[in-house]
Amino acid sequence: MDFGGGDEIRFERKGRAGVVTLTRPKALNALSHGMVRALAKALAAWEDDPTIAAVLIRGEGRAFCSGGDIMQVYAARRAGEEPPAAFFADEYRLNAHIERYRKPYVALIDGIVMGGGVGVSFHGSHRVVTENAQFAMPEVGIGFFPDVGASHLLPKLGGHFGRYLALTGNRIGWGDVLGCGLATHAINAVDQERFAEHLCESGDADAALAGLTASPARETEAAVLEAIGRHFARPSLPEIIDGLKTEAATDPFAARTLSTIEGRSPTSLLVAFREIEAGRGLSMADCMRMEYRILVRMLAGHDFYEGIRAAIVDKDRQPKWQPSRIEDVSMADIDAYFAPLGERELTF
Repeated sequence: MDFGGGDEIRFERKGRAGVVTLTRPKALNALSHGMVRALAKALAAWEDDPTIAAVLIRGEGRAFCSGGDIMQVYAARRAGEEPPAAFFADEYRLNAHIERYRKPYVALIDGIVMGGGVGVSFHGSHRVVTENAQFAMPEVGIGFFPDVGASHLLPKLGGHFGRYLALTGNRIGWGDVLGCGLATHAINAVDQERFAEHLCESGDADAALAGLTASPARETEAAVLEAIGRHFARPSLPEIIDGLKTEAATDPFAARTLSTIEGRSPTSLLVAFREIEAGRGLSMADCMRMEYRILVRMLAGHDFYEGIRAAIVDKDRQPKWQPSRIEDVSMADIDAYFAPLGERELTF
């Protein structure tokens, strides 16, 4: 069953299920363009195959998928080549296809799931996490923005939790992932193979989960959830920051969260804030069109490449954002990220 992707992704037919395994454990299963294209081909073929009742996607090693392979983007910039917008276009089309998939699409998330990994898992019908799951959308920390459909996912979370995740990039565990509504089910890691076997035998995800589900408590305490809801309900990013500053001297949560946000790219923060708000009223397809508009402008900018340099290349953790302060970011520049692309708009 060769849909491409080489040794980075494996496709198998097991019983009544099509099984996808991400096979780059040393790279934490980061998505390459080849993996994206191969997965898109497999899903298209299996959607019309009457012998396939469900799709299961999982990852090898300690990560489900840590995100897109952004070093490809950085290398192209260093080589003076055109930014690889085609990778993101294909990835965003894949995300949209998963969201509208006509068969059960089951993501078994055991380990790290971030960025592009979220895009190939959390738009499916069944998002199953284990106690090893660690979810994050950390893009504002590398001068990027929460993409792969984050503008469709995060606004749905109650208590402004999605806005908090987008603006901090903080990680959450399986209790929070399930409790906030990102995951649909939780199982213990020791039950993964049993679940997968049942799913492949029956093709029925709900029946396969019966008797295996766990109910983990939220890792984030109620008082902190209340603080998140209060601080991140404010109508603008500067007002959120001002509120955190007001309480930072007496509230450890406010101090910790303020410190986190102040280390992020100011441009990314403002883009992310507007993106999450705009996504509330948009379909998945329209969210992906909006994110592609942002992406094209990000690829032409400074902060994304500086963020990759600081986090992955030089690893000095000292990015030099331009502009370096939120108050120095032009609102006209933020508007430009969302402007239509004309003939370059994302199509499906």
